[in-house]
Amino acid sequence: MTWPLELRTVLHSAKGLSNRIESKMQDEEWIKTLEDGRKVKFNYQELVEDGAFITAQIAWNEVVYSVLLTNAGNPLSRDEVESHFKGELSKK
Repeated sequence: MTWPLELRTVLHSAKGLSNRIESKMQDEEWIKTLEDGRKVKFNYQELVEDGAFITAQIAWNEVVYSVLLTNAGNPLSRDEVESHFKGELSKK
């Protein structure tokens, strides 16, 4: 499966935006198949001060949906990460 935009590049760029945004732990990445058969790659990275950077990318799509949470309530479950993108992923 091809992912047009490497998510690690996006994460690296986000960490460079501010000295406050620093990686606290390894990021978690997984792929989920939606009910309509589309595959989505999710990424969750905990940041210092209870922050989190989360992304979702539909296979074969260059668009990466991303959210920077300042009060995430870490750790987040996969369901919690996925729920942030329900609206965007319901569009076809």
